[in-house]
Amino acid sequence: MKVLVGVKRVVDANIKVRVKGDGSGVDTANVKMAMNPFCEIAVEQAVRMKEAGSVSEIVAVSIGVPQCQETLRTALAMGADRAILVETDQEVQPLAVAKVFKALCEKEQPGLVILGKQAIDDDNNQSGQMLSALLGWPQAAFISKIEITGDSAQITREIDGGLERLCAKLPLVATTDLRLNEPRYVTLPNIMKAKKKPLDNIKPDQLGVDMTPRLKTVTVAEPPKRSAGVKVADVAELIDKLKNEARVI
Repeated sequence: MKVLVGVKRVVDANIKVRVKGDGSGVDTANVKMAMNPFCEIAVEQAVRMKEAGSVSEIVAVSIGVPQCQETLRTALAMGADRAILVETDQEVQPLAVAKVFKALCEKEQPGLVILGKQAIDDDNNQSGQMLSALLGWPQAAFISKIEITGDSAQITREIDGGLERLCAKLPLVATTDLRLNEPRYVTLPNIMKAKKKPLDNIKPDQLGVDMTPRLKTVTVAEPPKRSAGVKVADVAELIDKLKNEARVI
């Protein structure tokens, strides 16, 4: 079975983001970029499934600027077999992502698509669900466990009340949650091997996909700074403040 895995290039999760002075977005100039953490989990899961013998080929896919090749090379170093970069300078929005993956699924005919449940830059949590609708495939969002048995998948997913267990027919679209696995450390020998693995560069036009943004960011602002705390003399004063100022009791 072939698996398509989505990989997104985002600002490193350990970096404190800075908002541009004009409020038009986040400043990414001279900022360290990395693979989206949920995408790392998706790649790791595909690699583990290949090691277990249920997957024969892993294709990593990224959409964006030429620098996304670096992120794809990381996916190849983790264990992906080949990579595809759909190169575009336009803002990449969820519906466009879903349409690109639909076109690639029709071309590659995978049995499973694994995406991160969301990206840490826009937090949309939409691409997987949109892709499932466009393809007419079953979907399993927020998965914390997946096992392939024949032509079906046994899935455990995170829900508000705990865990939900599903059985879904392949082909399937799945999105990963944090508890699915812990991505492996990429070693230097694997980084060197990844340089020799195939990485195709194509344009959205070749897939017949229009990448024109349909959403407009009005403004981006930093969260308000927290006000300083206060000390109270006794329990009576604490209760008074909770009741009359905070109004939580």
